[in-house]
This record gives sequence, structure tokens and C-alpha cells, in this order.
Amino acid sequence: MTVRVLIVDDQEPFRMAARMVVEATEGFEVVGESETGEDSVEKAREIQPDLVLMDVNLPGINGLDATRQILAEHGDSTVILLLSTYEEEEYAPRAAECGAAAYIPKAVFGPDRLVSAWAAATSPA
Repeated sequence: MTVRVLIVDDQEPFRMAARMVVEATEGFEVVGESETGEDSVEKAREIQPDLVLMDVNLPGINGLDATRQILAEHGDSTVILLLSTYEEEEYAPRAAECGAAAYIPKAVFGPDRLVSAWAAATSPA
């Protein structure tokens, strides 16, 4: 099964970098991109991705609020990973508070972190 990924970030260079990571990771494919929190909620509704890579700082509603909205609609069918430039210690608790499966600093985001975060989020408890 291929993991369908929605990339949400207001910075085009990072969306391009995230797309390259996803495309370089076996079993994952990009099915959409979004630049704002509001648009990410709409896109998630339309394309029903398996995984959303969500930036924390977005124009309009932020990534934390967008995460809450997407999870309220899609529940267990969508996994959200928060990404940002902030330190992991600072944002990992915020990720848990809004329901995201994990927080990954952008500086260390790569195929290995993507695969391990997906595996941790989807393995039975």
C-alpha cells in the first residue's frame, strides 16, 4: 500500500524539499500541497490523505489549529506530523496536545525520520 501524503508549508522551497524526501522514500507519494492552514483543511477533505506533513507557522490558522480541524473530521484515518524550525523539546509537547503523531524539526527531516514516524504512528499500541 502506498502512503498518500499532503504537504502543508507556506514556503515553496521547503515544500519542494519535502516533496523530494517523500518521493525518495519507498512506499510514499505526494498527492497534494497547500500553503495555508485553511487550505490544508479543505485539501484534506478533498483528497483524504493518509499522512499530512504540517508546518507549524502558517498564514491564517496555524498548523496546530489546522491539525485539530483535520483530525476532528478524519479521526483515525489521517496521521499528521508537525514540522518546523523550532527545537524538538519545545514543540513535541505541543504536537501531542493538538493530536499530531509526532514533531520533526525541519533540519533533520529525511526519509529515515519519515519512515520511523509513520511506523510509530501506525503500529498497534
